[in-house]
Amino acid sequence: MSGGVDSAVSALLLKQQGYNVIALFMHNWEEEEDGCCTAEQDFDDVKRVCDKIGIPYYSVNFAKQYKERVFAYFLDEYKRGRTPNPDVLCNREIKFGPFLQYAKALGADYIATGHYCGIRHDGNTHYLLKAKDQSKDQTYFLNQLSQQQLADVLFPLAELDKTEVRAIAEQHGLVNAKKKDSTGICFIGERNFRAFLQNYLPNQPGKMVDTNGKVVGQHIGLMYYTLGQRRGLGLGGNTEGQGRWFVAEKDMANNVLVVSHGDESVLMSQSLVASQVNWIPSLPSQNFSCKAKFRYRQTEQGVDVQVLEDGKVKVVFHEKQRAVTPGQFVVFYDDEKCLGGGVIDEVFK
Repeated sequence: MSGGVDSAVSALLLKQQGYNVIALFMHNWEEEEDGCCTAEQDFDDVKRVCDKIGIPYYSVNFAKQYKERVFAYFLDEYKRGRTPNPDVLCNREIKFGPFLQYAKALGADYIATGHYCGIRHDGNTHYLLKAKDQSKDQTYFLNQLSQQQLADVLFPLAELDKTEVRAIAEQHGLVNAKKKDSTGICFIGERNFRAFLQNYLPNQPGKMVDTNGKVVGQHIGLMYYTLGQRRGLGLGGNTEGQGRWFVAEKDMANNVLVVSHGDESVLMSQSLVASQVNWIPSLPSQNFSCKAKFRYRQTEQGVDVQVLEDGKVKVVFHEKQRAVTPGQFVVFYDDEKCLGGGVIDEVFK
């Protein structure tokens, strides 16, 4: 239970269904190191919700595991000039790792979360399913989960949309019924992203050039930019009526940021190679077609998937895609089923 309305309503619904519910609040970031996480306030909300529902609650500290398994990866990816997604790692390495193990040690039969997704258990095979509320569906963030991790999981919000969840919370007098959804990366909170990253990674300024190689400015470090980004380039607005500047490419070898304006064809790609691919429940076949997403807030796109060696796949897009970004995840779908996903390594134009 995070302190938010989704996990609160999940606990309430399970209690109403007759489950013996225990709430666990995860403390994943040490406040005294860097401040700004809202853990104390969130745990207060957990206490008040649990008292209202009538269930016991515990606080568990996984900050060490989080630092080793998620934050170290996050920093390493930024050093490489890539754009990681720590939420995917947090689910695989913490929520469905130490959290699951801790719950089992308490004697729990199941773990439950406030994720917007569904699950179907067919004998020993477990299918991760999209939520009824497509605008909130969170299967993208769960694409790395294994069959073992999904075996004893409940997702109480599978058939609800967000407005229904808030209405249930309000109807039962839960203190966080109108609490704002958390956004961004939990350990950064409301802080300036660049200022936070500077605490861990030194700036490496370099040239900012246009697609013809002309120097148009200076960048403060390639790690702070992502493909297609328009804000924060320090190049002003429109350029002779040709549109705003945007990041077209990151040349890591030469520490050069390539920017462009107007024609966005430089951002379009036709295929990618992904690694660390996880299949839920198993690889469909060596070559197959399905739908895919290359970032969370995106409609599914038609793709052809070719299985390569070393757990890699080549993904060929039916239509060219804009700003597909190394470090992010490509996630595969077959109708309502999430098939799994992998880390985007290379993008081909």
